[in-house]
Amino acid sequence: MADIRATLRARLDAAVGSAQVLSAPDDIAPYLTDWRGRYHGRAQAVVRPGSTSEVAAVVRACADARVPIVAQGGNTGQCGGATPDASGDAVVVSLARMNRVRAVDADNATMTVEAGTTLIAVQEAAAAAGLHFPLSLAAEGSCTIGGNLSTNAGGTAVLRFGNARELTLGIEVVLADGRIWDGLRALRKDNTGYDLKQLFIGAEGTLGIVTAAVLKLFPAPRTRATAFAALADVRAAIELLRSLRQSLGDRLVGFELISEPSLALVRRHFPALPDPLPAHPWYVLVQADDSAADSAVVAEVERALGAGMEEGVVQDATVAQSVEQANALWALRENIAEAQRLDGPNIKHDISLPVSAVPAFLAEAESALVTALPGLRFVTFGHLGDGNLHYNLAAPEGTAAEAFLAHTATANRIVHDLVATHGGSISAEHGIGQQKRAELVRYRSMVELDLMRAVKRALDPATLMNPGKVL
Repeated sequence: MADIRATLRARLDAAVGSAQVLSAPDDIAPYLTDWRGRYHGRAQAVVRPGSTSEVAAVVRACADARVPIVAQGGNTGQCGGATPDASGDAVVVSLARMNRVRAVDADNATMTVEAGTTLIAVQEAAAAAGLHFPLSLAAEGSCTIGGNLSTNAGGTAVLRFGNARELTLGIEVVLADGRIWDGLRALRKDNTGYDLKQLFIGAEGTLGIVTAAVLKLFPAPRTRATAFAALADVRAAIELLRSLRQSLGDRLVGFELISEPSLALVRRHFPALPDPLPAHPWYVLVQADDSAADSAVVAEVERALGAGMEEGVVQDATVAQSVEQANALWALRENIAEAQRLDGPNIKHDISLPVSAVPAFLAEAESALVTALPGLRFVTFGHLGDGNLHYNLAAPEGTAAEAFLAHTATANRIVHDLVATHGGSISAEHGIGQQKRAELVRYRSMVELDLMRAVKRALDPATLMNPGKVL
């Protein structure tokens, strides 16, 4: 074993340079746990390649040595998908150094970027070209495009632009045997056989390592309306959503649902953020964009909210009068996850449902959960426009968080069974990772699982790519 590891180390040093092969405990520690501190692993080394050819050389060396490989981007995942297991056998491949924007084609409205490029850097590069990359989520300052594609990230603008799958035209991948597939096609029409890129998007590094991507760009918004509205219940939120979609069409970019307990949690941990409206059971954060500089979209949002108030659908509302006010309203939404982390561990669910099924699910889930776990606190928020809820359960006041977490299996069964009953999904945008691997088997059909396993065997027959994740 020592000889095998020494040989592997020599090949890794030759591939990327010894300075980019980390093995000292203090050096590799940040790569061995997720940002929430829920998952911890071990690794024999962390390798930091600087190019696709270097990634390929690393993968070939690991494949020859039969050593597992765990690809890692910004390490902001929610399900432990980028954390190695406890065996200590794996090599973690960090793509952080591969952060170049290779090309921006303004006429084709595309951008080619490497996998380690942060999402915010992609957004900024698009803006510098007078265009817009719409994928947006709270971790955009540190998450990377490779991770976004590997989990098929969603975020706040799926209602208008779709998930990462819909935003990607082509990818470059290092396969499990070290070969490079150059699928960096910038085409919106290409019917030459199977759409292979879709196998790797959402696969969480279990089939290969995404090293670059061609991304779709869009006209930059010149007029933006951001509003915060209070509602009595979720049915009213859905009614407002339907009204806004009718009046705004695809200019409606975001429609975020926030419960009062979620907002209260943000106020507790971030008291400097605004308190825009008196307390109500539910709120929605609305964003509408238009690429026309003289657009009336702000007035149209104001009219729609006014009509909603006259009809009793909207209880109260405020519309941002400046970019600073809009950013402050979004900060309320984007800091919910961090406020939860600061408040202590909780039982998280990243679920999706048909929008029409959300009210019934919430009522049934609350009834079942308070019976099984009296006193728990509900922290519910998410992207109501596309049916994605972050349905999180916090410990009752005064209850030790770890004792509460012992009830995770009970809570998951109640929530996930109801999600399945209503035709939903147990993972909307965070992936499966190691957290939901057993749940995937429970809620996917045998046919689906057989197909997934067949793809895995075909592309990674030695099961070295991110083992223990997804399947």
